[in-house]
Amino acid sequence: MMSQTLIESFLKKHQLPADYLLAVNDWFFPVVEKLLAEQQALKKPLIIGINGTQGSGKTTLTDLFHTVFEEQYQLKVASLSIDDFYLTRQERACLADTVHPLMATRGVPGTHDIDLAMQTIAQLLQTDKETLIPRFDKANDDRCNESEWTSVTGPVDVIIFEGWCLGARPQSLEQLSTTVNDLEENEDSDLVWRYYVNQQLQDSYLQLFNLIDKWIMLKAPSFDCVYNWRLEQEQKLRSSISDPQMTMDDLAIARFVKFYQRITQHLLKTLPDKVDFLFELNSQRQVTKLLKK
Repeated sequence: MMSQTLIESFLKKHQLPADYLLAVNDWFFPVVEKLLAEQQALKKPLIIGINGTQGSGKTTLTDLFHTVFEEQYQLKVASLSIDDFYLTRQERACLADTVHPLMATRGVPGTHDIDLAMQTIAQLLQTDKETLIPRFDKANDDRCNESEWTSVTGPVDVIIFEGWCLGARPQSLEQLSTTVNDLEENEDSDLVWRYYVNQQLQDSYLQLFNLIDKWIMLKAPSFDCVYNWRLEQEQKLRSSISDPQMTMDDLAIARFVKFYQRITQHLLKTLPDKVDFLFELNSQRQVTKLLKK
């Protein structure tokens, strides 16, 4: 069980309700103990992948695991988000010019620097190396200056890697040809954007995903929840920065989540059977069931 002092500090840090403690004790901590046993049995750092839709609680769960491993079990932990490996705004603008205008918007496979992600993980796995972890500023829609990156000195025992598209597999050409929303229908009628994104999954992303030892999924009940959950995220961001006008309004969020819809729906159908720990969520993001391999 997570120590009382530790859980109280964690709840305060993330401004979580007291009943989150029940989720920790009933659902999450038993998984921590199983992952701890896996880490002790390995001869190398354990790499944990956490998948979930936007707003599903991936970042909070990542920090929970990080906190418990580090403070309760004295392990060295590095936490990564695929969001921090987005290409810079200038790099995405170049893709918009050379591939498709929709590539200017961060999110889909093809808008991440996978080489940088692979290099970062490889360096974390090297003993006694100092590794800089990139950070991305969503309010500015650009990668932070290197002076703002996080430094981690090895050796690490655990790497926690979270992201909305972790574990996604490419679709068939037949699947790609059926539009899932008006964004695809009106702005990608020739399927160039969809084909490019799908090819990225087939190539470099699979190499990245294959590095993960143990998989966790926070499974939303449906894609319909994503808009509301992402809206809550943006509201929190808006309240935490000096210039709220740098954030997206409700209409912009509604358009933004359409970029994620195809792969999110595909993941909801295909990933549950492949993960080691599946947390099923309700529309309030509460865990209702845990399925394990």
